[in-house]
Amino acid sequence: MVMKTAIIKILYFLCTFICLTNGARILGVFQMPSYSHYQLGDRILKELAARGHEVTIISPFEEKEKIKNVRKIVIENVLEVFASKAVDMFSYANYNVFSSILMRDTEILPYTENTLNSSNVQKLIKSNEKFDIVILERLMNDAFHGFCAHFEAHCIISSPIPTSSWTNIQMGNVGPPSYVPELGSRFSSEMNFFERAYNFLAYLFYTTWFHAYVVPLHNEIMHKYFTKVPHLYDIYYNVSLMLVNTHIAVHPPVPHLPNMIEIGGYHIKPPKPIPKDLENYLDNANEGVILFSMGSNLRSKDLPDDKRRAILNSFSKLKEKVLWKWENESMCDLPGNVKLSKWVPQNDVLAHPNVKLFVTHGGLLSTLEAIYHGIPVVGIPVFGDQYSNMRIAEDYGYGISVPYEYLNEEGLTAALEQGLNNPTFSDVAKRRSKIMHDDPVKPLDKAIFWIEYILRQNGGKHLKSSALSLNILQYLLLDVIGFISIIIAIPICVCILALKIIRRPHKKVTIKKKKN
Repeated sequence: MVMKTAIIKILYFLCTFICLTNGARILGVFQMPSYSHYQLGDRILKELAARGHEVTIISPFEEKEKIKNVRKIVIENVLEVFASKAVDMFSYANYNVFSSILMRDTEILPYTENTLNSSNVQKLIKSNEKFDIVILERLMNDAFHGFCAHFEAHCIISSPIPTSSWTNIQMGNVGPPSYVPELGSRFSSEMNFFERAYNFLAYLFYTTWFHAYVVPLHNEIMHKYFTKVPHLYDIYYNVSLMLVNTHIAVHPPVPHLPNMIEIGGYHIKPPKPIPKDLENYLDNANEGVILFSMGSNLRSKDLPDDKRRAILNSFSKLKEKVLWKWENESMCDLPGNVKLSKWVPQNDVLAHPNVKLFVTHGGLLSTLEAIYHGIPVVGIPVFGDQYSNMRIAEDYGYGISVPYEYLNEEGLTAALEQGLNNPTFSDVAKRRSKIMHDDPVKPLDKAIFWIEYILRQNGGKHLKSSALSLNILQYLLLDVIGFISIIIAIPICVCILALKIIRRPHKKVTIKKKKN
């Protein structure tokens, strides 16, 4: 019996070794010139490389050092072009959900074509290389499905945002607009009548816009660089797996198909030692510390002077210290309790026991990190999913939202005082943190398992929804409703016609008598 067990263990080890030494060839395409988006793709792809797979990454960010099993294909000049545009991203706060949809598909489109037009990417496309899997970030880059078709690889989508019509249309997933908010709608799953009506109109608008504008345009771009691939509609729905950057601790439960896997928080690493000057500042904060950061895309230094002054005045009233991620060297009229830092290791700082509150833009990665460490948040949302993230934080009770367009000294001061002095916010954040840590499998391990599952199961066709084989009339049962309506209408019409004939008055027939 002991010998049998030993043999089984040896065979298991050998099988594992063989699987690791026969790694797959994987292509990852993460084209956005944004560190937060790069961070998401980088975490998964380098973990795959560490587990023995040969990984090629298309990205605007270069590697500082050589990494085993990783080849980087750099998209030229993207970061320089992005920096030269000098877009005022704080102006996006004035956009509603409809203008946000139009803005996203027009402003991000150049990065999609710039990626395909890159000389380094073109060399790869024109090569005779083969890949087993292509992993695409889902962000207004539908033309990238040409990579999957061109290399005849299984397609996996990495969604940096929660599910909405963006993701549900592609996967054939049910996402009722009655409680699944559209991106940019500023709602959570808890919507009143008018919010549901608004969200439904946004759903109809995006669905129409996608089929009428996005698909034809991206199909044209795709065939410009991939000449031998089918129409976009023929490959767009051929997705084996979608990895969704959400977690039940931070997002309300919504429908997910078996090939839609939640991996929210997978980018979070164990905290590392922080720079000595920051460590001393945090250690000596006897009253506690507030961390303030507007993320990697929004820069605090671009804040209008009136908003900056309102924030400074609010901070000056606090007994707590403030660590502010500020991209410039210095700031005039800085209160004594505020320290500026051009770079902040956010996850590591949030893990410090003296941090009491996180003032954030409400980005998804920041929100996940805050809850992971049990820190309540005060959010200043500006665009995208930031409003929805902060609406959920308010609904759940671990955060307070101060929308950027309404940001002033009085409103921010009240939010800070409530977030610091009302223990409910901290209690809820800690309770949500326990939920986030109470997973049978770590999110990153779950992501890797399912990617390798798709490899083992040759694309996992058994996971795909039958909804993808139906057209819109069939999916909504409009053909069945029409047929039943006709079946019911025919006998009703026959009965009505028969009644009319029966009840029709008869004319009296008079016979004229002949006179003798």
